[in-house]
Amino acid sequence: MASRPVRSARTARTAALAALLLAAGTGCGGQDGAPTAEVARQSAARDRIGTLSIHTAQGPRACTASVVQSPRHNLLVTAAHCVQNHRIGLLDGLVFTPGYRNGSTPYGTWPVRSVTVDPRWSAGDDPEYDVAFVTVDAVDGRQVEDAVGGNPLGTGQGFGLSVSVTGYPNESDEPITCAVRTSSQSATQERFDCGGYTDGTSGSPWVTEKGAVVGVIGGYQEGGDTPSTSYSVAFDQRIADLYRKATA
Repeated sequence: MASRPVRSARTARTAALAALLLAAGTGCGGQDGAPTAEVARQSAARDRIGTLSIHTAQGPRACTASVVQSPRHNLLVTAAHCVQNHRIGLLDGLVFTPGYRNGSTPYGTWPVRSVTVDPRWSAGDDPEYDVAFVTVDAVDGRQVEDAVGGNPLGTGQGFGLSVSVTGYPNESDEPITCAVRTSSQSATQERFDCGGYTDGTSGSPWVTEKGAVVGVIGGYQEGGDTPSTSYSVAFDQRIADLYRKATA
């Protein structure tokens, strides 16, 4: 579970992994009568969520990520498949843009420095470990959590939670959001039903009413095969252990 530095950009390799990521199922899919996500209104809490893109805020999109509280104030959480693929390795040149809307970057763009994933993800893209913690460099001497705040990590809270899920579809310059209740997909995976979570929304945080992140779109089917049912690895002891490694 050791952090691994992100290598400098290699255009061909970056483009190949980006194509794999953008083609991956990254959202919900589901049941008749499920709600549909709406455009998320701007708020301080939602500004902790942003895009992961390549090289610049306007570059090719990979996924969504969000700031979580950490001792060094420089940590994001997202899905592991957003940042690493077993066949190709780490995605190079990623940057995080919190609060991105319609080309605006109100808090700047934060280069990714390192990625922490479980070795079982590294070894074979095991969907039971599709979570990554990502550190970003300071910008103008300021850490990202000091700029936008961060959500606490919530582990061991079980299923049946009321959450809001906010993320960035690749085809949109504004985030979408949906208020839903989680349910069990399996003993180690959770789900929710809401339409609109298409490519780009992998890594979107599942935030409880108390502000804790208890999931990210990913895991089973890399987050979902259709736009109306989404999945996450259950945030249990596995994720608590990974967070400790990322912040050690």
